[in-house]
Amino acid sequence: MTARGNDSPAHGPAHGPAHGAAVPRPPGGGPAAHPGPGHGTGRDAAVATAREPTGDPAGERQSLLSTTALSVFRLNGQFLGVADELARPAGLTSAWWQVLGAVLREPLPVAGIARTMGITRQSVQRIADLLVGNGLAEYVPNPAHRRAKLLRPTDEGRAAIEKIDPGHAEFAGRLANRLGDEQFAETVRVLERLSAAMEALASDGPQDTTTPNEPAETTR
Repeated sequence: MTARGNDSPAHGPAHGPAHGAAVPRPPGGGPAAHPGPGHGTGRDAAVATAREPTGDPAGERQSLLSTTALSVFRLNGQFLGVADELARPAGLTSAWWQVLGAVLREPLPVAGIARTMGITRQSVQRIADLLVGNGLAEYVPNPAHRRAKLLRPTDEGRAAIEKIDPGHAEFAGRLANRLGDEQFAETVRVLERLSAAMEALASDGPQDTTTPNEPAETTR
């Protein structure tokens, strides 16, 4: 589990909407998963909105997109809270845990960590410098790039991560008991497919939504 604390590298939409913030609305002005009269509030309202058949396939897809986003925002906040609690006894913030965890298997440059985590290089650089300053990680030469040094955990950093492991294992067991092992594994697969699809769409770039016979708009 990886997450962030007050100095977390995670930012932007992953934080989720603040209290009272506007619900994300899909492009084109379609319906957002927003509670209406009689729908209640919060997650139940979002789920109810997503399941209401409208007879409009495009509108239903937009509703599903909005509900997915809201559910992920909520889930993100829940994981952040758990990660903060798990990291605290080891003397780490969840942000430090996140970056240290990315380099446990092999040293990586800051840019590589940022790509793996889906956040900005600047955010990771700030956390990496803090880890190095506190003796939890160190910069080492990068054979592939003289200026982009690699970040790797020190023995102290690995020891801190190991202190988190018992609590992490305990929480994983409780979550598996709640979901069931098969559903737990399927949830992971679905989230991975969703992330891969989002990444593919981002790589595709914006799509032209005009029809072949639609005249171009002229400027007067």
